[in-house]
Amino acid sequence: MKNIQLLGLLLVVAGSFLPLVHVPVIGNWNYWKLDHYLAIACWIFAACAVFGIVNNSAKVVRFFGVLLILLFAFTLVAVKMQSLEYFSFLPFKSWREAFAGVVKLKWGWIAEFLGAFLMIFAVGNKKVNKRTQI
Repeated sequence: MKNIQLLGLLLVVAGSFLPLVHVPVIGNWNYWKLDHYLAIACWIFAACAVFGIVNNSAKVVRFFGVLLILLFAFTLVAVKMQSLEYFSFLPFKSWREAFAGVVKLKWGWIAEFLGAFLMIFAVGNKKVNKRTQI
């Protein structure tokens, strides 16, 4: 199951370069354009997951997979909150929500979440052959 976990890890790392958010005038943003610190945290968690994959530690891989999902969820909430805050100069709340609604999430999030879920749910077969061989 290492291969599936490595595939998930590859999706997470590649997903940080895929378009995640579309801002109409500016264009598409990936994790590095959204926030450098969140992108660095994503890569640190991915590097720690590599350590768990190499050492056959499923608990470590699952732990950092859950941390990645929490980081992605935090980023999604932060993007929506920041887009509302960006248009706070508008006098009416309905205008703020309408202008903040033009900031769209892109298909890169599918790769991010899919990779993290693959890292979590790829369970190795831990059967031990009880027969002794000479």
